[in-house]
This record gives sequence, structure tokens and C-alpha cells, in this order.
Amino acid sequence: MTSTREAYGAALVELAEQYDFYVMDADLAKATQTVHFSKKYPERFLDMGIAEANLIGFAAGMSTFGTPVFASTFAAFAAGRAYDQVRNTLAYSNCNVKIGATHAGVLIGADGGSHQCIEDIALMRAIPTMTVLCPCDSRETRACVKAALEMHGPVYLRFGRLGTPEVYDKDESFTFEIGKGHCVREGSDLTIIAIGDMVSRSLEAAEKLAQRGISARVVDMASIKPIDEALILSSAAETGCFVTAEDHNVLGGLGSAVSEVLAKHSPCPVEMVGVQDRFGRSGEPAGLAEAYGLTAPVIEEAAVRVLERKKARG
Repeated sequence: MTSTREAYGAALVELAEQYDFYVMDADLAKATQTVHFSKKYPERFLDMGIAEANLIGFAAGMSTFGTPVFASTFAAFAAGRAYDQVRNTLAYSNCNVKIGATHAGVLIGADGGSHQCIEDIALMRAIPTMTVLCPCDSRETRACVKAALEMHGPVYLRFGRLGTPEVYDKDESFTFEIGKGHCVREGSDLTIIAIGDMVSRSLEAAEKLAQRGISARVVDMASIKPIDEALILSSAAETGCFVTAEDHNVLGGLGSAVSEVLAKHSPCPVEMVGVQDRFGRSGEPAGLAEAYGLTAPVIEEAAVRVLERKKARG
């Protein structure tokens, strides 16, 4: 299995053969995997040191000369430490900078609560002009990086540290478009919408639910902003209830984004699987997944609950 941060590093090297862009990092090139780009294209790479605010400000300024810039660091630093620069220098001016934010969520493991960023989606999707993408596997990561590169404007790309199963490795028809989700499993009783690591876990939960006679649709919503309202609403009409799954705080993240669409157009029951508004802590990814309820059995339980709520509504 490959992590999405590793896939990000590989995508930068691959796409550099076709596109002109720069890559910057905040003294974390090995961790963010931009080290491979720095070795192959040293003239197009800048290490800005442990200075994330300067990283974003410099990237924004450099992009005004006409060449896109990828600014890479940990999600906790990109969304947290440099928030003022992301908002006022980068997004306010609609600069053509793509933020490669790695090590997002609690499943990064032993780095602990200070580095396990669980509020970055909430922060970034609330910024006007900002696009927010969170791929689930290596193939989708490359597609997200390419799509970000081909659009003008700020993009927040969210990557994990943990190796993830390949969701699309056998899907020859796979394509990615900003603003569109992917139905990776059909179902008629409920819809599970997930991002990142939680997509494969949702598919695992759907298999278990099928053994109980429950038909669960699974949607990969890598494009969190703009979100695929049409797909959400068609799923609401066809299944009538939802479970959302994310390695992020349930406040302000994917669950909130989906609920906003439903509240406005088609209210129906929603259960949110994710970090329940508490900080992360140090541990092995498997243990943290259990401790924070980021597992297939928890998604399965949420599905049963939401179906009970759906039934109660008549």
C-alpha cells in the first residue's frame, strides 16, 4: 500500500515533465516526499526552512509571475501556523498556489495531538476562493494534483501518512474532476460518503452490511469544496439517509459540508463518523483508529443507527 503523501511526491516528479511549476517546502522535504522533486529538478525547488508563514507569502508572490507554485508542509502548519498568510496573502488575491498539506488527521500515528491536524478542512473550506481536495489512494492523488495544477487559484490538497488500499487500481474508467464525487459502490438502503483513508474502510463496512442484508452505497467525495451537490441530492432521493466518514473533526469537515447541502435542499438523517471534537494523541495508527472510532465496524454501526432513524421517519 502507498500513502497519499508518497503519491503526491511521485505525482510532482511525473507532472514536471509536462508542466512548468515550482515546488517549495518548509524543511520537511523527506516527510512531504517533495525530496524526489528537489533531486530531479533542483532549479525548480526552494527549501524555505522552518518558516511556514514565509513559505506561503513567498509562494503567493512568486506565483504572480505566471508560474504555479506548490507549497508543501504538514497540515498542522499549513492550515494553522500560516493561516493568516493563506487567507490574506494567498486566497484574498486568488494566487495560483497549491498547498500540499501532508500528515493530516489522527491516523498519522505517534506525532501526537500537536501535529495531528483535525480542523484543517474546516479552516480551509471556509476561505473564499479556496478549493479543498482529499484523495483516497495513489491514483486519485495524482489526478487531484493534476487537476489542481490545471486550474487557476488556490487549492488545499490534503494527504495522509498511512499507507492506504488502492480503491481505483482496477477501474480503467476512473477520471477525476473538481466538484465531482465518485460512487465506488452502488447501494439502495443508505449512502456512505467518505474521504481519504476512510473510503477503503467504508467499502469494508459496506461488505459487512451486505452480509446483513443491507445495501450501502459508498461515495468517495475527494472534492470537498466545491462539493458535488447533485450527487448528494440524487443519493438522498434514492437512499434517504447518510453516514459520513472522515479522519477529521466532525465539526466543520465533510459531515458538515454534506449536511449543509441536505439541510438546504433535502433534509434527511445523517450520522457522522470522525473525530468527536477532541484532540489527537500519540499512538500507533491501528490503536488510534480504534480509540477515535475511525474503523469499518464503527461505520457499520452508524449505518444501522441511521437506518433506524430513517425507518422512524416513515
